[in-house]
Amino acid sequence: MAKMRRKADLPTKICATCGLSFAWRKKWARDWDNVRYCSERCRRNKQAGEEAG
Repeated sequence: MAKMRRKADLPTKICATCGLSFAWRKKWARDWDNVRYCSERCRRNKQAGEEAG
């Protein structure tokens, strides 16, 4: 069985839409390098200028 990790030890990123920090989640394990938004709401409300970059 894997050891438990504290939330403070998990990697974090800054959301491209709202600018808030968010932590790694198990559902993002395979795709963490491509995750840019903290939530589905931020992904839907992304600004048009961010898509080009």
